[in-house]
Amino acid sequence: MVESSTGALTGRFIWAAPGQHGRARLIAEFVALFIAIPVAIAVFMPPSYLFASLAFFSLVGLGLLWYTGNFNWRELLWGWGRFDWRMVAAFAAITFTASVIVMYLTAPDAMFRFLRTNWRFMLVIWVLYPILSALPQELIFRVLFFHRFGRLFSGPKQAVLANAAIFSLAHLMYWSWIVAVFTFAGGLAFAVAYLRRGFPYAWFLHAIAGNILFAVGMGVYFYSGGVQRPF
Repeated sequence: MVESSTGALTGRFIWAAPGQHGRARLIAEFVALFIAIPVAIAVFMPPSYLFASLAFFSLVGLGLLWYTGNFNWRELLWGWGRFDWRMVAAFAAITFTASVIVMYLTAPDAMFRFLRTNWRFMLVIWVLYPILSALPQELIFRVLFFHRFGRLFSGPKQAVLANAAIFSLAHLMYWSWIVAVFTFAGGLAFAVAYLRRGFPYAWFLHAIAGNILFAVGMGVYFYSGGVQRPF
């Protein structure tokens, strides 16, 4: 499934090619998994079922990854020594600054409120979020996406944009333009990180982003218990 390609991003996967077999089936799978299911969850599923739906979504994705074949599961552990720590610091600083600005403009009373009033539980979130949320999301939206569905796109740049879009759509359940913008930007960063430096790097950035957002107070937008559908 891996093939070299040119461009700004490191080519890791087989991209679209003339005469490719099974394309219609892959498109149907892609639409069902990354478009129909997130929309159905956002429109019909009670917000309290968020983590159950994420668990089911993850199991389906892992099953598809196994079914695809030719995937080296040890690849999930490769890349720990390839972190660009300057980029990590810059990414963390940008995430922190953007979230502070948004909270100051939209919900100043909630900024750092959870960190101030319940810092012990915030520590629990910092430990569990990377494992229970960021990890399964990266397996589905980066590993499965590029390994199984990369061949639907002409190259890494097109695939990265599509990846950011479907990652943002997956958060439609929160019904917030702020969440949509942040997750699209995050999707771009995580996809590029995965293509350039591997799964651990993408997962690490995702974990950092989530923990920063919750610390600043963005949980008011990313909390399923506070979801209000516009209909």
